[in-house]
Amino acid sequence: MTLVHNKWVMRIVLPVFVLAVSVCAQDAVDLSVVHQIRTEAFDHSKVMDTLWNLTDLYGPRLTGSPEAQEAAGWAEKTLEGYGVSNVHLEKWRFGRPWDAREYWVEMNAPRYAQLATVPLAWSKSTNGPVSGDVMYAPMGSGRRSYDPKKFQAEVDAWEAKYKGQLRGKIVLMTKEQKVEPLTTVQFQRYNDDELTALARAPEPHVIANVDLEHLNIPDDPKEAREYMATVPPNVREQLFDARDAVRAKLNRFLLDEGVLAVITADQRSHTGILNAEASGGYDPKYPMAPPTFVLTAEQYNRVERLIEKKVPVKLTVDLKAETSDTVGDSFNIIGEIPGGAKKDQVVMIGGHFDSWHAATGATDNGAGSAVMIEVMRVLKALNLKMDRTVRIGLWTGEEQGLLGSKEYVKQHFGDPDTMKVTDEQAKISGYFNLDNGSGKIRGVYLQGNDAMRPLFEKWFVPFHDLGVSTITIRDTGGTDHLSFDAVGIPGFQFIQDTLDYESITHHSNLDTYDHAQAADLMQAVAVIASVVYDAANRPDMLPRKPLPKPAQ
Repeated sequence: MTLVHNKWVMRIVLPVFVLAVSVCAQDAVDLSVVHQIRTEAFDHSKVMDTLWNLTDLYGPRLTGSPEAQEAAGWAEKTLEGYGVSNVHLEKWRFGRPWDAREYWVEMNAPRYAQLATVPLAWSKSTNGPVSGDVMYAPMGSGRRSYDPKKFQAEVDAWEAKYKGQLRGKIVLMTKEQKVEPLTTVQFQRYNDDELTALARAPEPHVIANVDLEHLNIPDDPKEAREYMATVPPNVREQLFDARDAVRAKLNRFLLDEGVLAVITADQRSHTGILNAEASGGYDPKYPMAPPTFVLTAEQYNRVERLIEKKVPVKLTVDLKAETSDTVGDSFNIIGEIPGGAKKDQVVMIGGHFDSWHAATGATDNGAGSAVMIEVMRVLKALNLKMDRTVRIGLWTGEEQGLLGSKEYVKQHFGDPDTMKVTDEQAKISGYFNLDNGSGKIRGVYLQGNDAMRPLFEKWFVPFHDLGVSTITIRDTGGTDHLSFDAVGIPGFQFIQDTLDYESITHHSNLDTYDHAQAADLMQAVAVIASVVYDAANRPDMLPRKPLPKPAQ
């Protein structure tokens, strides 16, 4: 029995061993090239110069804003200066342009105070400073609710309660934010135990066969995120559209009621952070919001407490924003290093170029854009021979729902709704993305593509001394590799040290050049340049998962 068992083991193991040897042979890493890449990326780095231009000089880069267009012009010229070919902008229809030119909020009574503030994007201008009494009318957590039905119920109840009371008022719409003591480190790197846990496959779960009407999203944010991972992608898209529609209804109500302005509080509730995204309204089919501002939790709470103690509060607010109801274009920045023997096949790299407007968009995602521009510089500076064409794509509209990369993929590779793919789709080997702050690369998310594991294992060996070794079958969401994965193209986001990305800089007024880590970004350049070189020169294209089913 034992002998028979061993014979069958040999019959099974031998082909696997031969396959592994074959994979290793064709994906052997050229250490002399790795040395050249590391030397160029570390000793002659321009990544921080690039980041400075994208942030201090041209930031922020809100989609549809003049700053984004000016930053794109600089990026085009820079890539061309490095010898990148076919550098151009590919336009796509976006929505309303919006650009904040001036804004401030002051408390005039019972005492004067200059309040730290940022407006929410796509808020209407005040047409000069306006003053008014403050009314505390909290709506609770409705703006943050995942569930559009619960959001709609909160909005309906709030509108019924305050209808006819808001004209000429400056309205505080969130509850007092409890400011918790800072008891955890705000700047963190993965430790070995965390990376080991991340490398483990997640517990299996069934993708729920639900539609928008039958979602049952928990109230707890962590539980809600876990539940959303079980919801089909097309239902998630419908959910976000439904939330936008509810928010548009609320904005219309506020405008019709004649509020002067809306004030909200930052919900991270510590360190004076201002987290400013959008108030809705980039799509011209929806109304813009009234002038809407976010205050730090500490300052918001002061105003709220005064009102709760029956002390009248008067604020003066000003917002000058340039906008239009005419649908405008946005763009994606594209450039190439032509390949040799297989130049009709493409390896793509990229990240999103746009940012929010509260700061200069350094860690989200000036860092990723600067790294990918630097990868192109390194590959050109070394004049490395690559069989496949290497193409960079820097996307706008990511913050509004991966819009730029989705449009690029739809135009070039296929439509995930119908899963009708183009001839180009068969010619793209894979896409590598960077968009989780400025932390060093620690590994990669396979996005369920287990056939890529032996490739990354081989490619990462020369970078073990720089902390790169973790490979996880897990998916990660929220960024542009998903647009490629949605039409059957191997798409990957790298695992990065978190640093202070989630705790401080993400979408906040502190997302500045000062929070970018130069050594980490140089490490990321070396890793990605080496991975791209290997992918561009391996005999076969990258292995693919089966083509997904149509989303509709």
